[in-house]
Amino acid sequence: MSTTTATPNHTSRAWFILILAGVFEIGYALSVGSSQAFTIPSWSIAAVVFFLLTLFALSVALKHIDVGIAYAVWAGIGSVGAAVFGSILLGQDLAPTQAFWLAVIIAGVIWLKLADSDKVRSRRAVRE
Repeated sequence: MSTTTATPNHTSRAWFILILAGVFEIGYALSVGSSQAFTIPSWSIAAVVFFLLTLFALSVALKHIDVGIAYAVWAGIGSVGAAVFGSILLGQDLAPTQAFWLAVIIAGVIWLKLADSDKVRSRRAVRE
């Protein structure tokens, strides 16, 4: 059951905002990691700002995307992004096996988006 009846334009905008929320989640995760348990003020402030941004953007996206799907996509973007950028920016290890499973998460996020497409929703409506 969808949260609200949404036009394709609202749904596309909601997906964009959800992706943006995922980007903010990456910023939050990297900021928390760099804050060293909130002992570095600049990184701690960045973490709080990203935290508020990610929650706000997620809540806006939830107006038009079901919570289970939105949360899975948001968490997937955040976890994959944090792992990849943590490896690039913070020098954290990323083994090939881990990279493979992160790719599986990305594929799942893409399939979730495709399952929420207008074409699939219209087929579902015809069957009901």
